[in-house]
Amino acid sequence: MVLLILMVVLTAAVAAALVIAGNPQLIVRCSLASSNSRTPGRDSFVYAADGSRLGAVPTDRNREPVSLNRMSPWLPKATVEIEDRRFWQRGALDYGAIARAAIADLKAGRVVQGGSTLAQQYVRNRYLPSHRPTLQWKLKEACLAVQLERAWSKRRILQAYLNTVFYGQSAYGAQAAAWTYFSRSARNLTLPQAALLAGLPQAPSDYDPSRNPGDARARRNEVLAAMHSAGVISTTRFRAAAASPLLLHPGRRYSSVRGGPFFNYVLRTLERRYGRRAEHGGLHVQTTLDPRLQSLAENAIAGWLLSPLDPAGVLVAIDPRNGAIRAMAVDVPGGAPLRFNLASQSHRQAGSAFKVFTLTAAIEQGISLNSVWHGPPALTIPSRRCLNANGPWVVHNFADEKAGTMTLDQAIAHSVNTIFAQVVMRVGPAHVVDVAHRMGIRSPLRPVCSITLGPEGVSPLEMTTAFATLAARGTRRGAHALQMVALPSRRVIARLRTRGKPALARSVADRVTDALSGVVRAGTGVAANPGRPAAGKTGTAEGFKDAWFCGYVPQLAACAWIGYPHAEIPMHNIDGFAQVVGGSVPARIWHDFMVPALSTEPVQALPTVPTSPTAP
Repeated sequence: MVLLILMVVLTAAVAAALVIAGNPQLIVRCSLASSNSRTPGRDSFVYAADGSRLGAVPTDRNREPVSLNRMSPWLPKATVEIEDRRFWQRGALDYGAIARAAIADLKAGRVVQGGSTLAQQYVRNRYLPSHRPTLQWKLKEACLAVQLERAWSKRRILQAYLNTVFYGQSAYGAQAAAWTYFSRSARNLTLPQAALLAGLPQAPSDYDPSRNPGDARARRNEVLAAMHSAGVISTTRFRAAAASPLLLHPGRRYSSVRGGPFFNYVLRTLERRYGRRAEHGGLHVQTTLDPRLQSLAENAIAGWLLSPLDPAGVLVAIDPRNGAIRAMAVDVPGGAPLRFNLASQSHRQAGSAFKVFTLTAAIEQGISLNSVWHGPPALTIPSRRCLNANGPWVVHNFADEKAGTMTLDQAIAHSVNTIFAQVVMRVGPAHVVDVAHRMGIRSPLRPVCSITLGPEGVSPLEMTTAFATLAARGTRRGAHALQMVALPSRRVIARLRTRGKPALARSVADRVTDALSGVVRAGTGVAANPGRPAAGKTGTAEGFKDAWFCGYVPQLAACAWIGYPHAEIPMHNIDGFAQVVGGSVPARIWHDFMVPALSTEPVQALPTVPTSPTAP
């Protein structure tokens, strides 16, 4: 019964094919214009600011179209000889091949041989929803192939076929296949390599050279024999190519090359903005990453966190003039993989680095940097709004903080907890939260009294953004990873936005910068001093579980953070420091990054501010 059905279907297909050549629409309704075209996707590639490639957006179909003149001439020749020998001489249908396929299939009792031309194979992949060997389906395939041959040149059909056919291992098209199997472009394929690829579309899994090298080599030599028989290659060239080994060199073009957490951050940004277009739309994405600064950031962290038992380290750098992320380095002890990005997705206590927002709020409310405050070693805040489970809020100075009577300017330089507890009570926790959000903190913050000591979780990227706002004299530009995004047509659909929004009055930002320069010059952050005007703030979370240094010059802002990524574990005896504070390892990492990073930048002075009067 199966043989009878197969005979009827194939015999009818042969007869129909002979009639279709005259007017195919007499047999079946078909139209290229009205058919549902399944436009094949293409890979989106991601590049650093200097044009070096970071990787491709992950997809289950790798495809990178190229013109015929950008392919090795051996590939189209090999493909024609093994798939459609009379491609250049006859029309869309090969009646003799259809008849031979019908006879072979009838003898086997199943479909074992096809009679499809390259035009038929192309329209099958592009326009037909399934591969069911029914009479109606074959008639429509043949009808569309005839229309395609009438509308397109032979070269265009061959080019389209070679750019869409499946070669195995998620590679669609010649370019993707060349990079997947040989780590080279389709233009540079040798004769044996081109013959190997030409033989794959018939059965990509069976002839997969990585899994079945023997079958792949036999199929390759079958292609070479077909080329030799047709006079395309000489006997000498045939023998040399047939004797050559496969010499596979699997490529990584369609995976991340470098960039690590930054590359993953870019992928999430593209997915959020462009959805499936990023995955299959062939976007050309130029990012803001500076490979030199990225390398310097990685080296600065690695230079201090040497042991697999050391905490993790993060360094993020942003250009405050445009918000471009120039570096995003993450070093995890022992190289242990994480499911989240420590630079952008972690939420760790900022400690005293959060005092910057309290200081900014105080200056906005007219409190002078020359105002005098008394900071005892410990202080109890009796306010009812500061009550906690243990009773009144009790604040202690610890780590590298001083105590005594001093100006607010001195208090930020020496990070005095008990003074800033008084300041936050003066300005109000809600105002501090408002300032932090305006400057670039996106995480939710509770307006608790202890907000000034940084108990809320924030990411290094957020903190760098906030300090970049100060470097930009009060203009918040956010953190941007995309410099430019273009379509395959090269039409640009997105560029880096540099205007920014005013977050602080310039006079306020400049006064904060003036105060933070004292931190670097003679305060808790002297180890970070890069030998040029700079401002910054140390941060140490309670129990030494997180340590920060965030700082900036007019051209670059950066934050360094260290801590154990899986749990809040106290950091003791790290790199010779009995207790790790912001002014120890993080400040030194920041220094070791900024000095070479700024070596090509001119020294610029920080903004100067008039001496403010002493205020209570």
